[in-house]
Amino acid sequence: MTTGWAHPILSVEETKVLEARLFADDEAAEWRAMQLAGRAVAEAVLADFDEIGGIPEGSQILVLAGKGHNGGDALLAAQIILERYPKVRADVRLVYGMRGLRPLALRCWQQLQNNHACNVREIAEHGLLDAYDLCLDGIFGLQFRPPLDDRSSRLLQKINALPIKLRAAVDLPSGANEKDAFKADFTYATGVLKKPVLSWPNAGRLRYLDLGFFESGGAVGSRDSVLTDNVLEPLREWRDPHADKRSQGHLFVVAGSRNYPGAALMTVTAALRSGAGLVTAFVPESLVPVFAAQVPEAIWVGWPETPNGGLALEGRHLLLERMSRATALVLGPGLGREVETIALAADMVKSSPVPILIDADALQPDVIALATSPLVLTPHAGEYARIAGKRELKEFASSVPATVVLKGPVTRICGGKEIYHSLLGGPVLARGGSGDLLAGIVGAQLARTPDDGLAAVCRGVVWHGLAADALARKHGAVAVRTTQLLDFLPNALRM
Repeated sequence: MTTGWAHPILSVEETKVLEARLFADDEAAEWRAMQLAGRAVAEAVLADFDEIGGIPEGSQILVLAGKGHNGGDALLAAQIILERYPKVRADVRLVYGMRGLRPLALRCWQQLQNNHACNVREIAEHGLLDAYDLCLDGIFGLQFRPPLDDRSSRLLQKINALPIKLRAAVDLPSGANEKDAFKADFTYATGVLKKPVLSWPNAGRLRYLDLGFFESGGAVGSRDSVLTDNVLEPLREWRDPHADKRSQGHLFVVAGSRNYPGAALMTVTAALRSGAGLVTAFVPESLVPVFAAQVPEAIWVGWPETPNGGLALEGRHLLLERMSRATALVLGPGLGREVETIALAADMVKSSPVPILIDADALQPDVIALATSPLVLTPHAGEYARIAGKRELKEFASSVPATVVLKGPVTRICGGKEIYHSLLGGPVLARGGSGDLLAGIVGAQLARTPDDGLAAVCRGVVWHGLAADALARKHGAVAVRTTQLLDFLPNALRM
């Protein structure tokens, strides 16, 4: 599917068809695309370097250039980095020699030499240093056919054994997923995200660099898409000057227990920080005084508790008598697994007239089966196995039916047909509470636009991921708290 905010993920052959149509042997158009790609790779690499403190002063970088466009992209990216950081020095390994370079790649190499002769040296394989700060891999591209030739295999073995702070594959890791293929920390997909890299462990973290290839539409028969930050455009626009709090959605949150109080608080806070006009939170009555003092913007409703501190069945009237005010409902964060509380969750799902997001402990097959209104499910891998067994994502989402957000290093969203992939967020999200924040952010979008549930879900997932990236680039991925992510939601709307 091609939209303004989701671009097709293509096979290698489909990508070749698309590029042939876009460029049709037009060297000037190919050169413009290479310049865009080189700059985009450089900017993305430097941004990702911020996660580990930025590219060091006086860094030594290694550029691996093959014959074609990927080699040219890597050389152009190196040029941008050297322009930005004049003390950086670059070793360039032309794997097939200067005579092996195709015309545009040769042009890139000559341009790099002419502009940065003092900072660039061409090296033979035996001239590698003992360590590098950055390696830009541009040996092979779409034309690669396994197996690796002996020369490339030996070189990549050496590169993979070197201590390198950031290993960046341009478009595809050289050698695909062969035994001695380039082992990337990041793969920067230029123009098109190619389907194979989604399953290659050596691709590392994936970044999609939009070069405008899909501005005129015309995807080549793909039903998998990668999300872009254009999905956030409705949040970047002026709010209606006549809007009031009710027009911005009223989200109900049923969450929390004495054992897991923080989950409810994080979900509610995230919903308030991501645009919901009103948030009413139903939590164990013993938690209300503390929560109301910390987050006075929410409407806190104390719920009768079971002996173990969960939500008791006797409180169901508290939700029913207010339900006409809600535009969406989030159910599950921190709820616990008491039999009585799960029975209550099932009753809520059965009677809810508004879209409902089910998360965490409320993700139970018997609960989901009772839904009568639009459903959003937000499982991680373990929860997905519990509710879906071994069914594929499309099959499961279609059978429920529901919009399923399968959280992971690449989060996949499916409403039963297309699968939308979010590459955003990274390992900074591998900590408790990340899913609770996501439930609140997505819930707020669902409450604001309940009639456009899939777009609302994609918007929430992308916003959450962009904020996580910004957090990691500012403070690193280790010494942070989950809730710090919320402080970076504004940044994502100003990119």
